[in-house]
Amino acid sequence: MTFDVETAYATLHPLFPGRIRRNEPLSRHSTFGVGGPADLWITLETRAGLIDLVMLCVEHRWPLLLIGNGTNVLFADAGVRGIVARIALNTYTIEDHGDGTALLVADAGVSWPRLLNELAVQGWGGLEFGPGIPGTLGGGVISNAGAHHGNMSHVLEWVEVLDARHWQEGVQPKMVFYQQHELDFSYRHSRFRAQRRVQFDEQGYPIAAPRRLIEPEEIVMRLAVRLVRTDSEELRATIQEYKQHRKRTQPPQQSAGSVFKNPPDDYSGRLIEAAGVKGLVHGKASISERHANFIVNVGGASAADVAALIREAHRRVLEQFGVDLEMEVELRGEWKAESP
Repeated sequence: MTFDVETAYATLHPLFPGRIRRNEPLSRHSTFGVGGPADLWITLETRAGLIDLVMLCVEHRWPLLLIGNGTNVLFADAGVRGIVARIALNTYTIEDHGDGTALLVADAGVSWPRLLNELAVQGWGGLEFGPGIPGTLGGGVISNAGAHHGNMSHVLEWVEVLDARHWQEGVQPKMVFYQQHELDFSYRHSRFRAQRRVQFDEQGYPIAAPRRLIEPEEIVMRLAVRLVRTDSEELRATIQEYKQHRKRTQPPQQSAGSVFKNPPDDYSGRLIEAAGVKGLVHGKASISERHANFIVNVGGASAADVAALIREAHRRVLEQFGVDLEMEVELRGEWKAESP
């Protein structure tokens, strides 16, 4: 993909004044704290702005990568060519049904931790299984985020999606609604992740999924979640208990959470530890001593450091136990330009 940064900047700057930057370090926008520059970075704060940007990128054939809070992504050291835009739409409403239930209708960019605290004060339960999930609600739909025996698929009613899959056929992006049962939910999976699976090359290094002009092509805009009236003090106690559990079991350093999905009837952390790589260090990254399914940035790590540890953990588990661990973290950017 070719991309003229200055032409795109000149076109987009009047539309996003103060919210567009050149050569933005993606390490600032990833919980891993690694990643090279994006040619252009935009913060999207309105629904109209998001739609306009997608339409312009289709019209001009500008590559666009849309992200949330950067909580489960590993950006390449070479960065990302084209435009990277953060979906920061963060408003929501609660439709009280008057029978002890309600419907939360929220923008995809609403932060999960912020929302939980506000719902607890108002006495609305339903999402309290996830106080340690640092991402957005939209990201939670895509990955079917969950913890403590709950996940997004248990409470979701519907999602509104901007569908840009058919732009090459001359079809303009359009809004589509999906009900919960249409989203192919399973463990850490939804229909929106079907094309994002990370593969491993002959040397065992992770390979990013092929990039499309608009990524993702189905953009979660809004969602509706069922809420249940719950005692505020009880909610606060549950949220605090889950927060303490995460604090005890997960490392405090920068990370992207669980690197691998748990295989059926087992745990990735147990397998990685049993394979003898818990605590392994590469450069400034390490497989956590506290939880082996976490790779942490101990200060100044590169994406290549993290990728090397992903390779080693995956390779050792596959060789010793015959288990092909599937990545939960997604790779974004110019990985082919790098030699880990």
